[in-house]
Amino acid sequence: MRSISPTIETVETARRTQMIDVTDRVERAIEQSGVRDGFVIVFVEHTTAAVTIQENADPDVQHDLLMKLEMLVPQLETYYQHDEGNSEAHLKTATLGNSITAIIDNGRMILGRWQGIYFVEFDGPRERRMVIKIVGE
Repeated sequence: MRSISPTIETVETARRTQMIDVTDRVERAIEQSGVRDGFVIVFVEHTTAAVTIQENADPDVQHDLLMKLEMLVPQLETYYQHDEGNSEAHLKTATLGNSITAIIDNGRMILGRWQGIYFVEFDGPRERRMVIKIVGE
């Protein structure tokens, strides 16, 4: 088993909340690594951005997910104490998480037919960093 040096990807976001399909970036990192069997970890280095595996066939799913999260965790609440005004972004990130792991088999990432990897912005627009770590043979 070998560990490949992490790949750092810059992700530019354009809106306060946004989902960006980064599947191709992860697949490219796997291809460049030469790893045939193992796993890939995608990690977001921020407390107000997340990463998730979600449907990538219909963009309505992205809209619906972001809207439901906004309903569940609104941007403004009277009890928020964090001075930066982004408490809800921290809560949404905690809900989705800041990393995912996927299996690499025969040089390809295993994802379901309709699945993709999404960087999820909750406090944009910003320039963000995403780390891709590959381990395998």
